[in-house]
Amino acid sequence: MTEFKTIKLEISDRIATITFNRPEAANGLNLAMASEFADAAMLCDANSDVKAIILTGSGRFFCAGGDINAMQASPLGAGPGVKQIADQLHRGISTLARSAKPVIVAVNGTAAGAGFSTAVMGDLVVAAESAKFTMAYSNVGLSPDGSASYFLPRLIGLRKTQELMFTNRMLTAEEAQQWGLINRVVPDAELMTVAREWAALFVAGSQRSNGAIKTLLLASDANGLETQMELESQMIARNASSPDGKEGVAAFIAKRKPEFS
Repeated sequence: MTEFKTIKLEISDRIATITFNRPEAANGLNLAMASEFADAAMLCDANSDVKAIILTGSGRFFCAGGDINAMQASPLGAGPGVKQIADQLHRGISTLARSAKPVIVAVNGTAAGAGFSTAVMGDLVVAAESAKFTMAYSNVGLSPDGSASYFLPRLIGLRKTQELMFTNRMLTAEEAQQWGLINRVVPDAELMTVAREWAALFVAGSQRSNGAIKTLLLASDANGLETQMELESQMIARNASSPDGKEGVAAFIAKRKPEFS
């Protein structure tokens, strides 16, 4: 397996866990970490033994956003340096968002800036009680990245997105759940247990079905009604003809649990 310096990648029981691992820098994104995150996402997507992916952080922070010191020190200059980091982060997010494998984000602590953006792009998001969420970009004269301007309006609507981005309001984990940004809040000590329980459900389920759900939801905002329904027809027909679809139907008729490939 590829050796990483700023993240950890562990695969066990068909579950891949990617961990941001710069706790001494609040898991701030420098070029190395953004690049390694993107590479790890690609490896997880390409690994046929992986059926679910967990993303989390080490230490007190999930991710404090971009590493401002690293951006300022870039030999390319501040603007190109920031873009270089953002491009690598976006490569990883795009890979995970379009992967057939569900992504569970386990928010272990503060998620700020690009950390906030990355936290809420998951298919399911569970947060520790101590977690906090803030955009923070305009505090340092920057603008959002990491898919925030795509996912936040879809999750919580334009008005709430504007409030978060313009005011940098800090949300507790409970508030983030109330706003519809995350699925569940749990005691800190139970965070990874819950994330792995969810991942185990995906491991036992149909990857083809899960992948189709992700594809349909990503397409829904851009498509009109008839276009989206045609995509639904194509997807369900394709899945009905697949080994997983045939096994699912056979198991239902036989009143047994399906054994998906």
